[in-house]
Amino acid sequence: MNEKVADINLDFDRRRRTGLDESVFAQGKTPAQLAAILATADSLGAPLLLTRLTAEKLAAVQPRWAARIDYCAASQTGFFGSHRAPVEDAAARVAIVAGSSADAAVAREAERTLLFNGVDSTVFTDVGMAGFWRLTSRVHHIGTFPVVIAVAGVDAALPTVLGGMIPSFIVAVPTSVGHGAAAGGQTALHAALASGAPGITVVDIDNGYGAACAAIRVLRVADNLQERRPQAGSTTDSFVDAHFRELA
Repeated sequence: MNEKVADINLDFDRRRRTGLDESVFAQGKTPAQLAAILATADSLGAPLLLTRLTAEKLAAVQPRWAARIDYCAASQTGFFGSHRAPVEDAAARVAIVAGSSADAAVAREAERTLLFNGVDSTVFTDVGMAGFWRLTSRVHHIGTFPVVIAVAGVDAALPTVLGGMIPSFIVAVPTSVGHGAAAGGQTALHAALASGAPGITVVDIDNGYGAACAAIRVLRVADNLQERRPQAGSTTDSFVDAHFRELA
């Protein structure tokens, strides 16, 4: 189910194909475009996640729509409509680890994206490398989570250190936090990409949304493999084939 609004093609079929709900990157869109998008989503009963939505832009959207958005100023995200709720009483499977309180906005964007998609998480803040004891005192707990999103600016040492200490699937989010040579997150990005800890996934600078989506994908694949564990003599193609048969 896809809908075209002015010059924007909305992808409400995304959940069926990928397990991820439709989202709208509000930056660069006019208040009128956002109002039209929200009206279309409302007419279809479709939930929307809005990212990079500033308070000023939200205030410029027609009040009838703005009043229905669950807005978080810290992450600049908004929920419109009824989003998926996490499984009640289930333990969180994603840890979000932020190196500094200055990384909180990006960490919060990841947390809100997970929540919108029905995934609970636990956030650990201010565990950066300037005070290594802050991480070592929590690392055993962090390592109990299947997926860890590591959010760090400056030299982005945090994901590499975690990658050498815990077995979790790690998604590194370099941030634009830092002075001078941090170069708006370029240093953190290059450090994460060049990490000596093997197997770390890296998303773009300040992309908490993308990190959360990576976490959701890997959890979904793990759940599907568990549910469809191949019988003796079958091949891994059976899982892939079954997925595309459902889409047909």
